[in-house]
Amino acid sequence: MDRVVTLVSAALKASTLFADFVSASGQNGTIPMQLRLAYAGSTGMVVSWNTYSQLSLPTVRYGRDPEHLNRVASSNVSVTYPTSTTYNNHVSIADLKPNTLYYYQPYDSNSSVPYTFKTSRHAGDKTPYSIAVAIDMGLMGPRGLTTTVGAGAGHPLGPNDNNTMQSLQAQGADTDFLWHPGDIAYADYWLKEEIQGFLPNTTIGDGAKVYESLLNQYYDEVSAISARKPYMVGPGNHEANCDNGGTTDKAHNITYDVSICMPGQTNFTGFRNHFRMPSAQSGGLENFWYSFDHGMVHYVTLDTETDLGHGLIAPDEPGGPEAEKSGPFAVRDAQLNWLKKDLASVDRKKTPWIVVAGHRPWYVSAANRSSTICEECREVFEPLLLEYNVDLVLSGHTHVYERNAPIANFNVDPMELNNPSAPWYITNGAAGHYDGLDPLVRPLQNYARYATDSIYGWSRLTFHNCSHLTHEFVASVNGTALDTATLFKDRKC
Repeated sequence: MDRVVTLVSAALKASTLFADFVSASGQNGTIPMQLRLAYAGSTGMVVSWNTYSQLSLPTVRYGRDPEHLNRVASSNVSVTYPTSTTYNNHVSIADLKPNTLYYYQPYDSNSSVPYTFKTSRHAGDKTPYSIAVAIDMGLMGPRGLTTTVGAGAGHPLGPNDNNTMQSLQAQGADTDFLWHPGDIAYADYWLKEEIQGFLPNTTIGDGAKVYESLLNQYYDEVSAISARKPYMVGPGNHEANCDNGGTTDKAHNITYDVSICMPGQTNFTGFRNHFRMPSAQSGGLENFWYSFDHGMVHYVTLDTETDLGHGLIAPDEPGGPEAEKSGPFAVRDAQLNWLKKDLASVDRKKTPWIVVAGHRPWYVSAANRSSTICEECREVFEPLLLEYNVDLVLSGHTHVYERNAPIANFNVDPMELNNPSAPWYITNGAAGHYDGLDPLVRPLQNYARYATDSIYGWSRLTFHNCSHLTHEFVASVNGTALDTATLFKDRKC
């Protein structure tokens, strides 16, 4: 029998919290919503969207002219999972021209104007460009990051502050794609938000509805971005299950764990169903690890949550992945062997830059807890990042911004940003979600060069040429670049 936080009244059951579930049956089940794009090589694009009903043949019309969507692509992929109120539809479009604007529309769209996407720049394209990176970004608005918080939460928005979603649409409008390496939506905060009085209380059994409601609201919100530019994602700990790694109700002296999660809300199920990243093109695994080329850069997404290699697994609150019942998803050392092969295959003449992103950091000025600093990740990945001269490593997980020096085995590269041989490390988990930011541990680590734990923001990476890369920390509140630094590599362009 479910343990009850507070019995929900009939009135609360009919509240707007469950509006999307209550009204779903009255919707046209085939109308597309939550559109999102993902690169599928330089000549391909995956178009994904959700519907209330399963589609027998998900279909997309597309073309170079908005008045003549004269080409069609279809698939048989319309999938769901227990507790989900929608179906995830995925259509892969191939044989496109690189770096080209296309217009598209899924069948049954209620929009009279087609959407657009631009295909990837081919490897070796030397044209300068920028991308946006947002990590640890959750639902924003009345049931997420907003101007109020529950008891015990912190860092609400100011009354006139823009949130990160708004900033990405404004100041990030000129970026080629959005990279989100983990912690997407924070739907697993549902119980914490209820305990803190931010959301109406419900039973544990009905928590599955709240979880799916928050998840759907997030994907509705982010579609303002993801329907128009690729949304490249990776796994974080908040995708794993519905329980936020364990949630304690101190007033009732109850600690909840993964056992409260309904089927379909464990083991990264929603994450695996919702996205289709280019793992097939890069020899990776589902949405967990993959790579792709875009212009001058080879991008690598790593899984720091499962399948680390050497038999190691990433720790987590409070009892580790074994308690969380998440993964593994491949045979021992599969990700590590893939990473070595992937990095060894990079043609540095075409893609001189290699940028790697994984959710958890191993160099950051945070509390030295296994749930915060991933020493296991460092042991597994750092030797390969050094061997193959990776230029930049991005992470989140700690809800702060910290730009570090290039580092090798805890040692700061003496060249700093002037042609270092070690990777440059930046942690930016400050995109924002309910419950705000984390405190930095001061004094900062000796490798830290700039840090803040009081501002929501995202990263803009600009690749000027083969030798100069600029990173900016953009404050979401007003679009100001609070920190700017440029990495120089002595390469002939």
